[in-house]
Amino acid sequence: MEINVIEEKKDKIVFEVNEGVGFLNAVKAEMWNDKDVKAATIFVKHPLVGRPRMTVEGDDPRKAIASACQRLKKANEKLAAEVKKEIK
Repeated sequence: MEINVIEEKKDKIVFEVNEGVGFLNAVKAEMWNDKDVKAATIFVKHPLVGRPRMTVEGDDPRKAIASACQRLKKANEKLAAEVKKEIK
């Protein structure tokens, strides 16, 4: 995954990714579980040709993004294990 940081300040980061907006929607939803996140939004100029941009505001945006991704990873691993158990 390619990440391009557009703007970064102490309490705000704006970046774009070369993934679909679905991935960022999952990250955004998980970000709202972090009490230090003040805002998490996604913007796409055009759904067919635009690259999704995410803006995160809070005490430490980079840490909040990393934590949200780690929580999503654990949730996905748990789901995968449950699916494998049910399929056998």
